[in-house]
Amino acid sequence: MQEERAGQAHPGEPRLPAAVGVVAAIALYAVLPSHLQIGPRFVIPALESLLFVPLVLANPRRMTRENRLLRRLSIGLVLLIALSNTTALVLLIRSLVTGEATAGGQLLAAAAQVWLTNVLVFALAYWELDRGGPVTRFRVARPGLPDADFRFPQDEDHDAISEVAKRSSAKSGWAPGFIDYLYVSVTNSSAFSPTDTMPLSVRAKLLMAVESVSALMLSVLVVSFAIGLLGP
Repeated sequence: MQEERAGQAHPGEPRLPAAVGVVAAIALYAVLPSHLQIGPRFVIPALESLLFVPLVLANPRRMTRENRLLRRLSIGLVLLIALSNTTALVLLIRSLVTGEATAGGQLLAAAAQVWLTNVLVFALAYWELDRGGPVTRFRVARPGLPDADFRFPQDEDHDAISEVAKRSSAKSGWAPGFIDYLYVSVTNSSAFSPTDTMPLSVRAKLLMAVESVSALMLSVLVVSFAIGLLGP
């Protein structure tokens, strides 16, 4: 078993927030218009569910167990969700460019679904990659953690006023959870740039850049086309 964080016996990060994110991403893809999906409607959601079920069975309540197979399944699930949503984005833009899109309301709804799935999939990617993943972040003593991909405000608040410093990583043993990465993803998709959390590694910077560009494409291109179709 992995070494637990020094001086603590942390029970592990709760499974529920990330599980809700995965289920929401699968459901959002399943209800997309058929022309934005790969193959029959429920093929991709079924594959994603097949990858997800053993992950939940291994860690039903808290993220405490991890091995090479579970790690590969987790990352494979995120990649599959990302691939299917990227394909939906490309097909959505293609339908605009070729003039196939005619229903503005339906287009706006599809764009919102793709944007929200994009937020979820990048939150899951950040959550899976930063500091070795959710199990490692909470269960391994800080000197043994892999290099951080993101710098959160809590990572440097130890010298702030006492009521702020109490929540810092150094004094409380705080580690980021799924909600923290979801917030990073939402703000990056909304502001098209980092806000209070900075990317440190090359892969984190590339992921945030891809998320910003895809969100910008949806905001500027897709929404403007849809509003034009709604027209007077």
